[in-house]
Amino acid sequence: MNPIVSTILISSLGLGTTLTFIGSHWLLVWMGLEINTLAIIPLMMRQHHPRAVEATTKYFITQATASALLLFASITNAWTSGEWSLTEMINPTSATLALTALALKIGLAPLHFWLPEVLQGLDLTTGLILSTWQKLAPFAILLQLHPLLNPNLLLSLGILSTIIGGWGGLNQTQLRKILAYSSIANLGWMITILHYAPNLTLLNLILYIIMTLTTFLLFKTFNSTKINSIASSSTKSPLLSI
Repeated sequence: MNPIVSTILISSLGLGTTLTFIGSHWLLVWMGLEINTLAIIPLMMRQHHPRAVEATTKYFITQATASALLLFASITNAWTSGEWSLTEMINPTSATLALTALALKIGLAPLHFWLPEVLQGLDLTTGLILSTWQKLAPFAILLQLHPLLNPNLLLSLGILSTIIGGWGGLNQTQLRKILAYSSIANLGWMITILHYAPNLTLLNLILYIIMTLTTFLLFKTFNSTKINSIASSSTKSPLLSI
């Protein structure tokens, strides 16, 4: 990929997340999420491989659906309350719709089906961006909305994600699918404690990003995509394999 194009796309990724971080108006937040989604799509397709194209298409359809649902939730809230502020989502239906849209965006169970398939079709570098950076903007919204969200729904999503994430990763041989299910399980723990201790959720997110970053970079160094390829990693770099 052209270095200028790569720079523009990575800058757009940063811009989209920053807009969502600093925005207090629903339209600005939604715009940040859309920029984020559109910036990563060319990065996902740069391999020109049928699996990458398939993964990108699945990702785009899922994210577009989640964005449309989030926009609908914010419009519904503005219609009933007259407020476009992020922290003024007083309509319970709008808050539930927003939570569902954000759960679909980050891949919480039972809306997780796209994540393992998409991650499996990507290279390790783009998979790393998808597993870490792309989670930041939706989590920034969830952390601001947490007092307004239904705690029972949060708990249900969290427990289901931890069970499916832990169970789904057991019978996998592909490392990227294992990492996808690991992501679902970790997100489940974060969502479970979100309503009761948002600071712990933030700490958990930071730890998850550090661990995922380390794991992806190790697999990239060894060029490993399957479990049995880890066995030969000790000959490449004994220190790193330990």
